[in-house]
Amino acid sequence: MFDFTEEELNRYSRHILLKDVGVEGQEKIREAKVLVVGAGGLGAPVAMYLAAAGVGTIGIVDGDVVDLSNLQRQVIHTTPDIGRPKVESAKETMNAINPHVKVITHRDFLYANNANDIIKEYDFVVDGTDNFPVKFLINDACVMANKPFSHGGILRFEGQTFTYKPGHACYRCMFETPPPPNAVPTCSQAGVLGAIAGMLGTIQAAETLKYITGVGELLTDKLLTFNAKTMDFRKINVKHREQCPICGANPKITSLIDYEQAVCDLASHKK
Repeated sequence: MFDFTEEELNRYSRHILLKDVGVEGQEKIREAKVLVVGAGGLGAPVAMYLAAAGVGTIGIVDGDVVDLSNLQRQVIHTTPDIGRPKVESAKETMNAINPHVKVITHRDFLYANNANDIIKEYDFVVDGTDNFPVKFLINDACVMANKPFSHGGILRFEGQTFTYKPGHACYRCMFETPPPPNAVPTCSQAGVLGAIAGMLGTIQAAETLKYITGVGELLTDKLLTFNAKTMDFRKINVKHREQCPICGANPKITSLIDYEQAVCDLASHKK
């Protein structure tokens, strides 16, 4: 028995009209719990679209405050938010979009000593970070906890994403270990076209909603990449590796690891 109010039925009417979603799918969305790691470039569009879609519980993890340089791409924040904790600014915007969603703020960065406790409360995790140590941490924590997640990465004019489900290829199946510190620049070092964050973030939001509703084909065992200069999109098939150090037959990694963070990134553990 569904107990949507008239206001909610009107709010979500364009979802409900979709034969693949309907009232049943919207109920699944309302009952879902999604964690967004990062209230920055990727986390901003993800969080806004998930809130607009009516995801019942959305957690936001970020220990940073809003900086002027963030506003070029982190559209969940505005100029008056400069200096405020990102999680507070994000929550305010999300509830302004949809007061029906419950937003849980985690004003902290994700580390090996808190990742499990935070992630365990959610059905699906979205990686909205921009540095390798945390990306590997999210991967390992989700694999160990049998939690599905959406990976996303952007730099300059390019983006990449895939969706992990237990039993399918994980991040370490594709990239076994993090690159050495400073070997690959972050957005804060090399720059990024602001709209790229929106392009990839909305794809991650769509993957999240597809997972929740069971609609369509997820980006499992596939790495989607794009270059906005040419608008070329490419889907690369990948495989679960039996020798993967975290999800393989004989995992070598049995506990979470905090990899070394590049010095220039220490003040902004995640964007």
